[in-house]
Amino acid sequence: MLKIVFHSFFLLFLAIPAVWAAPPEDDPNAADANRSLQGQVTSVSQFSDVQPTDWAFGALQSLVERYGCIAGYPNSTYRGNRALTRYEFAAGLNACLDRINELISTATSDLVNKQDLAVLQKLQQDFATELTTLRGRVDTVEAHTATLEAQQFSTTTRLNAQIITAISDTFGNRVGGDASSNPKRERDESRIYFANRGRLNFESSFTGKDLLRVRLEFGNFGNSTNGASQIAAATGTGMTRLNFDYDSNDTLFVPHIRYYFPVSDSLNFVVGPTGIGYTDISTTVTPPTIADDGNGVPSLFGSYSPLFRRGGGGAAANLNITKDLVLTLGYLASTPNTPSGSNGLFDGGYNALAHLAYYGKEGAIGVAYSHGYSPGGVVDLAAGTGSTLSNAPFGNNIATSNDIVGAQGFYRFSPNFQIHGWGGYIWANAKSSGLSDISNGRGGTDSLFVNSGDNANVWFGAIGMSFPDVGGKGNLPGILFGIPPRVSNSDVRQDRDTAYHIEAFYRYRLNDNISVTPGFWVILNPENDNRNDPQYVGVLRTTFDF
Repeated sequence: MLKIVFHSFFLLFLAIPAVWAAPPEDDPNAADANRSLQGQVTSVSQFSDVQPTDWAFGALQSLVERYGCIAGYPNSTYRGNRALTRYEFAAGLNACLDRINELISTATSDLVNKQDLAVLQKLQQDFATELTTLRGRVDTVEAHTATLEAQQFSTTTRLNAQIITAISDTFGNRVGGDASSNPKRERDESRIYFANRGRLNFESSFTGKDLLRVRLEFGNFGNSTNGASQIAAATGTGMTRLNFDYDSNDTLFVPHIRYYFPVSDSLNFVVGPTGIGYTDISTTVTPPTIADDGNGVPSLFGSYSPLFRRGGGGAAANLNITKDLVLTLGYLASTPNTPSGSNGLFDGGYNALAHLAYYGKEGAIGVAYSHGYSPGGVVDLAAGTGSTLSNAPFGNNIATSNDIVGAQGFYRFSPNFQIHGWGGYIWANAKSSGLSDISNGRGGTDSLFVNSGDNANVWFGAIGMSFPDVGGKGNLPGILFGIPPRVSNSDVRQDRDTAYHIEAFYRYRLNDNISVTPGFWVILNPENDNRNDPQYVGVLRTTFDF
């Protein structure tokens, strides 16, 4: 019975969209009324906006009252204060036809008298065109529905995506740039450029509590020759990098596969063969959206602590010691999917994390320890956020181990004001010997000898303030001051000076799906060398979330 009533009302719904006056959007009851069918109506006269002006109305009224065959809205109105159209009337007639056919097919035909059958026959003749049209519409919808059901690949997979576009440029002489002494090198090599990055996340759940995420990604912020950041190549320093300046040639690939599953209320695991970073197994302990590539701080260094910018493939466990205290333990191999020498799950580069974080009502604080090893050729201790020397204090071809300690946290003083910060210290140790090309802070390198066991120390820190919803709901102005990673002590070479990062941005929320963020920052003493001119970076980022 319910199926027939719903089918009949669906016919009615198809017939009336052009003439049915929609309810006001600010009526809290209207949406519910439009979404759900309720009580069965037993008299045509209960519809307050139906005018009983001809014989057909009276005939249908009699059938409805006798067989109860039209479903309506809770307040028994079609919302419009007008007479029924012929299509609306035909939909009601079709409902009565279905109801009477049901009674006949269930051997209760004695409830249907001959006079009613004659009336139905005449009504069918008079409204034959409208009934045919309605049934044709239903057949089309049913065919489309069947096609969608046959073609859908999962009833539990959803897509969420983020598309970032940005117009950016830098101002200032590139690191080591001096046209008078080196005519082949321009003083300012950066030009305005327009680039994009897109991420498509397919997320599935098998139990309702677990989550499998497979990501497709494309972009063209990177250099098409070597994949390096275009803006870093033009300025001579990674300190100018954007938070999303990865990928090249708009090539679509799968950079990230992650599976999360809980085993109890206090213990859950994360595993993945590729693209799993510390941020995928733990949190950066920054305010909401601050660390988001498309909606937070635009610069690479300013988004969150460089300690969390490392990963690969592996597994991690999160243990809720108490409701507010969480311990994360994780192991991520750099190239776990490569079976050749100095690669694999345990024979190549890796990073291991222990992170204890406390989450309070208005803020959070965390302390972290990371231990890692990088084979020669892939050394990047500061994750591209600091000087070239801090990324590879013994040169890129010397295998290097590292131990990092860091603290990070934030506090919200009011709904419109919050502060966050982080700091860290890195102990680096050379694991091999030989001549190595080591950065000189001016865009070049010197060949120096490194002994196995040589040490270097790197430190970094930042503090930021942001103002949620200032200027409008969803907006986020903010400022940040920081010291990018620098080598303070070394058995081989240390940075000459200290660089300073000063940044301001304003995320303007156009709607729930689109935000526009102008951002600007300056790097004083780029590459931790005061012989380099300041670098000024400007960006206009537009983000689409859906």
